[in-house]
Amino acid sequence: MDKNTIIGFVLIAGIIIGFSMLSKPSEEEIAKQARYNDSIAFVQQAKIETEIAINKSKAAIVIDSTVVTDTTNAAAKITDAFGDFSVSAQGEEKFYTLENNLVKLRFSSKGGRVYSAELKKYRTHDSLPLILFDAKENSMGFTLVTNNNRVVNTSDLYFEPASEIISDSKGNKTLTLRLKTTAQAYMDFVYTLPADDYMLNFDIKANNMNTVMPTGTNFLEMQWASKIRQQEKGRKFENQYSSIEFKYVADDIEKLSASDNDEKKLTNKVKWIAFKGQFFSSILIANEGLNSTTLTSNMENEESKFLKSYNSTMTVAFDPTGKETTGFRLFFGPNQYKTLASYDKGIDTDSKLRLNKIIPLGWGIFGWVNQFAIIPMFNLFSRFMGNFGLIILLMTIVIKLVLFPLTYKSYISSAKMRVLKPEIDEINARIPADKAAERQKATMELYGKVGVSPMSGCLPTLLQMPILFALFSFFPAAIELRQESFLWATDLSAYDSIFSWSTYIPIITPYFGNHISLFCLLMTVTSILSTKLTMTTQPTNDQMGGNMMKWMMYLMPVMFMFVFNSYASGLSYYYFVSTLITVIQTYAIRATVDEKKLLAQLHAKRNSNSKKPAKKSGFMDRLEKMQHEQQKALKNKK
Repeated sequence: MDKNTIIGFVLIAGIIIGFSMLSKPSEEEIAKQARYNDSIAFVQQAKIETEIAINKSKAAIVIDSTVVTDTTNAAAKITDAFGDFSVSAQGEEKFYTLENNLVKLRFSSKGGRVYSAELKKYRTHDSLPLILFDAKENSMGFTLVTNNNRVVNTSDLYFEPASEIISDSKGNKTLTLRLKTTAQAYMDFVYTLPADDYMLNFDIKANNMNTVMPTGTNFLEMQWASKIRQQEKGRKFENQYSSIEFKYVADDIEKLSASDNDEKKLTNKVKWIAFKGQFFSSILIANEGLNSTTLTSNMENEESKFLKSYNSTMTVAFDPTGKETTGFRLFFGPNQYKTLASYDKGIDTDSKLRLNKIIPLGWGIFGWVNQFAIIPMFNLFSRFMGNFGLIILLMTIVIKLVLFPLTYKSYISSAKMRVLKPEIDEINARIPADKAAERQKATMELYGKVGVSPMSGCLPTLLQMPILFALFSFFPAAIELRQESFLWATDLSAYDSIFSWSTYIPIITPYFGNHISLFCLLMTVTSILSTKLTMTTQPTNDQMGGNMMKWMMYLMPVMFMFVFNSYASGLSYYYFVSTLITVIQTYAIRATVDEKKLLAQLHAKRNSNSKKPAKKSGFMDRLEKMQHEQQKALKNKK
C-alpha cells in the first residue's frame, strides 16, 4: 500500500472519530536449484537447470572459437553459430495483423512475437491512440539448445507464415508463424484472436524438434520484458498503481513494489504474471504453469515517457516431439472488474484465474464492500445512465439514505448529551478537577440513570467506516470513470485542475502538487462547514480535550486536502456531495428534534429507573473496575 493511501486512511479514520537485473546461470557456476513443494519436481528441476547451464557453457566455447577463427565464409560462420537453426538466422522483418473490435495486434516475423498492441476503445490522456507497447518496448523469446550444443533464442530468428490468416465462422482469426530448421523439423507459434475479446490464445507446437534438440529436453527457458507507458495525466498517481503482480498455481496473488525497484525469485509454480498499469495490463497466463520464475521491476526516470521496466524469466514445459502443445493466453486490455472476472465464468473454484484481483479494491472487509455492494450498484446505475457524474450523485444519495438511521441515532445521542450538559457542569463544579476519576464516575452514573450511552454516538459513525474506506479504493481504480467528464472535470479518474503552475515550491509541490483541484477545494470547504456544525451540536467538555480537540477537527479537512488534491476528482466529488448531504441532514434533524421534550423524556426515564434495581451495563461495569484500579494504584503510591 503506497504512502498516500496509508495517509488517506489515517486521515479518514481521524476525521470520522473526531466527528464522533535479471538473474541467470553464469558460465562458472550453476544457478541455485529451484525449490519445489513436491520432492520429485525438485529433483527434476535441478536436473534440467544443470543441463541448460552445461549446454550454454559448451555453446559459448564453440561460438567463441568460431568467432576467433580466421574465415571469410559468412555462411559457414552462421551455420556454425546457429546450427540447425541457421536457415532462420537471416531474413527480412515482416509484419502481420490480427484485430477485432477491441484490440489491434501486430506481429513481427523476427522472433514470431507480438510487436505492438493497440486498444481501440481507449485513448491516452492527450487523445492519442492507446498503445500498450510498440517495437522494442516489448520482447518475448525462448532459448533453444541444439544437438551440437548451439544456444539460440527465438527473438533472433526469423519466422515465416505457415499459411494465410485463417478466419472461422465465429470470427476467430488465427496466425501461424513457423520457425524452420535445416532438418525436417520446425516449430509453430500459433496465435488465435477471438472476436470481441482482449484475450489472445498462444500455442507452441513442435514437429520433430526432438531430432535437432538434445535427448531428454522437456522444457524451454522463456524471457518476457516490457516497458509501461505513461497513459494518464498524473504520473505520480499512475505510478503508484503500476506494478508486477502474479498468482501462484495453488495460492493467492502477490506483487512487487510499486514505489521502488524490486526483484523476486519464486520457487513455487506460477499461473500468471501481470505487467500492470493503473488502468491497463499485459498478462501472461500459462496453461501448465511457470517454473523457476524471476521477476524484476525498475523505475524509469521522471523525464521518460515510461513509468517502469518489467522483466521476467521462467521455464515452461515443452514436448519437442509435438505430442503435447505448450499453451499460453495473453491478455492485452483494461483493468475492468467485469471484464477480468468474466474469464472465471463456468470454471470450478480451484481453477479460477482471479485476474480481477489485480484491481486494488481494498483489503479485508473494504474489498468485500466494493465487490458485493459498490460495484454491483455502480454497474446497475450504468445500465440506465450514461453520465457518470450523475451516477456518482445517485450512488451518494442511496448510500446516505441507507446510512440515515445511523446518522439519526448519532445525532440523537449527541443531543441527549447536550441537554444533560447543565447537570454535567454541576457535577464538575461539585467535584474538584484533581479528582478526575470520581468526577468521571459521577458523570457515567448520570448517563446510566437516564439511559444514555457515550458510545452510542460513535458506534453508528464507526459502522460507516467500511463504506468510506471502500470508496477510497474504488474511485481511483474504476476505469469506467476514466476520461468521463462532469461539469468542469474532464476526467473523473484524474484530478480536476482549475489552476496550475510550473514553479517548484518546497513542501507544496511534493505533497500538494502544482495545481488546485476544485472538487477537492469544495470538499474541504464543506468539511469545515460540517465540522463547525458538529461542534455546535456536541457538548463542550474539558475532559474531551477542549480547544485542542476543536482545532484538530478544523485542521483535519485541511490536511485531507493535501491528500485528495492529486486523487481522482470522482472521489473528491463523492466526498463533497456526501458531506453536503450530511450538513443538510443535520439541519433537518435539528429542526425536528425538540430538545426540551428530549430532556423531559430523560428525566422521566431517570425517575422510572430509580424505582428499579440499578442494572449496570457491561461498559459501565468495566469503567468502574478501571477507576477502582486507578484509585488503588494512587493509594499504593502514597
